[in-house]
Amino acid sequence: MVHHTIATSTTSASRASSRMSSMRRFWRVAGIVGILAGCASTPLPPDLPSAPSAVAPTDEVPSGPAIVQGRSRWVPVRWSDLPGFEADALHEAWNAWLRSCERPPAAWVALCPQVRRLSIASADEQRAWMREKLQPYRVEPLQGGAAEGLLTGYYEPVLEASRQPGPQFVAPLFRPPATLASRKPWYTRQEIDTLPEPRSQLRGREIAWLADPLDALVLQIQGSGRLRVTEADGSVRLVRVAYAGSNEQPYRSVGGWLLQQGAIRDASWPGIKAWARDNPQRLNDLLWSNPRVVFFREEPLAEADVGGPRGAQGVPLTAGRSIAVDKDSIPYGTPVWLASSGPVTTLQRLVLAQDTGSAIVGAVRADYFAGSGAEAGDIAGRLKQPLRLWALWPR
Repeated sequence: MVHHTIATSTTSASRASSRMSSMRRFWRVAGIVGILAGCASTPLPPDLPSAPSAVAPTDEVPSGPAIVQGRSRWVPVRWSDLPGFEADALHEAWNAWLRSCERPPAAWVALCPQVRRLSIASADEQRAWMREKLQPYRVEPLQGGAAEGLLTGYYEPVLEASRQPGPQFVAPLFRPPATLASRKPWYTRQEIDTLPEPRSQLRGREIAWLADPLDALVLQIQGSGRLRVTEADGSVRLVRVAYAGSNEQPYRSVGGWLLQQGAIRDASWPGIKAWARDNPQRLNDLLWSNPRVVFFREEPLAEADVGGPRGAQGVPLTAGRSIAVDKDSIPYGTPVWLASSGPVTTLQRLVLAQDTGSAIVGAVRADYFAGSGAEAGDIAGRLKQPLRLWALWPR
């Protein structure tokens, strides 16, 4: 899943609260699992610690060397340097970790069987195992500088759609055109809307139509979404549209464009939509300021499916426990300790690096997957605050 952030300034974007009410049912289920895990009488395998007292390493200052990882440098630290480590509800992250173990990095192949067995362990047993088997590293820029970066957020929109165009459904979502690979970059957004040639190449490639062109733009920025599609016979079906390619034109923030125009001061998504309602004659100018277009594929989806879309690692994302990273700084599948505090939320928790995005560049840079729906979108759209990261790596 490739996504972008919606900028709140000319250089950065704002798009993914760890306990949003739209995900209460998800968290209630996770909480029940955690309670059952804590009460489980099933003994752990002999190669795993059975209690916190089984922690072997002391929490002394580590003496090992730093690790150079692409654009980042990982500096070994003590477990006590991780803010909030003793308080995190680790069982909420374990499902995301199990998913990463479906496609583990080479360094994790040997430990993933233990990660799977620990899914029935208590939080204390999980913490003891992490201390024994893993080394935390503070993530810093390779060229030096502050170890504090930027956290933004993204989410999966849930939108009404129709299989047929009509007065209320005017914005199509397209599958990739057959000629996409033969022309790089492909046509811009404005050319697609105004020239007969790209329109003819997209004819018949429509998946569904949305009511609002801005919602279609949001869906392309986020990279995936859920649609309640009204079929030709009047029935309604829930589907997911997932990233399937782009026209490879550069991404430009529409919020940044409005700020440059002096048109708005609030470049949050509600602010952008308010401006569009007040200036309908300039809607195309706004849309065309971002030449990048994303194409989708359709996937079936059940109402009870609380999993997120597949990230760049190739596994489903977990709301509140998956992040997008710069893959040249943190490999996919890496467990990461995340600490961020700001006006939107305070986060101190275990997350998994499972996705990427074209706006996610740099060592201490992450995009937080907030989940699905409008409330997740509200969090994602406002989240822009300082960030510190620690990579957890096998000893």
